[in-house]
Amino acid sequence: MHIGNARGGVLGDALASVLDAAGYYVEREFYINDAGNQVNKFGASLEARYLQIYKGEENVPFPEDGYKGADIIAHAENFAKEHGDRYVEASQEERRAALVNYALPKNIQGLHDDLLRYRVEYDNWFKESSLHENGSVNKVVELLKEKGATYEKEGAVWFHGEEYGSEDFVLVRSNGVPTYVVPDIAYHYGKLVTRNFDMAIDVLGADHHGYVPRLKAALTALGVDASRLEVVLMQMVRLVRDGEIVKASKRSGKAITLVTLLEEVPVDAARFLFNSYEANTRIDFDLDLAVQQDSQNPVYYVQYAHARICSILKNLAADGITPRECTSEELSLLTTPEELELIRYISSYTGEVTAAAKTLDPAKITKYVMNLSTLFHKFYNACRVKGVDESLSAARLYLCLATRTVLENALELFKVTAPESM
Repeated sequence: MHIGNARGGVLGDALASVLDAAGYYVEREFYINDAGNQVNKFGASLEARYLQIYKGEENVPFPEDGYKGADIIAHAENFAKEHGDRYVEASQEERRAALVNYALPKNIQGLHDDLLRYRVEYDNWFKESSLHENGSVNKVVELLKEKGATYEKEGAVWFHGEEYGSEDFVLVRSNGVPTYVVPDIAYHYGKLVTRNFDMAIDVLGADHHGYVPRLKAALTALGVDASRLEVVLMQMVRLVRDGEIVKASKRSGKAITLVTLLEEVPVDAARFLFNSYEANTRIDFDLDLAVQQDSQNPVYYVQYAHARICSILKNLAADGITPRECTSEELSLLTTPEELELIRYISSYTGEVTAAAKTLDPAKITKYVMNLSTLFHKFYNACRVKGVDESLSAARLYLCLATRTVLENALELFKVTAPESM
């Protein structure tokens, strides 16, 4: 899983949590591209590596657009250990199908395991291949034809995109094979019509910006309100160390993936920092900053505020002082600028969650907890909790407890831990 997907995974996960906190029913779904051109290239790459084992690399050319990763070689070698040369003389179709059926489930399981380590869990893993198997791909083309939204040109089936807000584009090639967009149209039609979700939210890389109008235009032609599809386009991520852009892991020397990133950077830091920017902002992810244990590191700064409150509560408990409900008169003793500013900011939390949900921007919450931590530190430096009038002490302790609760709730949205000591 490359770094761009690492950002998208945690962005979608945090967004789902924010929507859930705002009162929506949310399902997290991963769309598996296990059909079409990508899988064809995957099969061709596996086939070449498999045949090279028995015929030599010089006798089996590798596809120019094939996948050159070490995982392809490993899959081919493991397949050969299990099946030997049984598929060397098999037909290309049988050989590729066997290789893909062997390797693809392992890739999907590996992705599942990597994401679990990243604290990203999905309710559904939806396979693109199921849309071909159950006839949804052909059905959506027929529906568009029935709506009068298609025409034929040079043997291909085209969509009348210009009539629905996009350019015209091919649905089915002249050889009868659907283009990549057709399964995607079928998927979203199924989600919004067959499964009847009120809204579908896609998290995609910014390079998909030209794809979105096509998808919305096709949905409109099918009679679906295209505003029910929201697309969050995220910009690229660059990794930086010592002020320089890096592409290789410091430990392994290999290209940095989600797995190698988490070998260098704590999960808390990765999840928090990736969600510290709006999706349309390019991220220069500072690998040095992510492991710093000081106030320059945003996640450390927020976690330290939580740990400081826990320390206050623990120290007071040792003296027999514990939080209690306060009367209105006692709470009215909180009158310093630092106290009032903190109270007002705490009261705005639910509004921030609502705003983050409406704008599909979980970064609003990371900014909120950063500001909340700053206000708490100001309060802590200006206002004594112990050694003052008992009623005032109780009120200030109650304010500490309220701050801790909001910090915990906000960090929980991002599945970032809230340590009691640091």
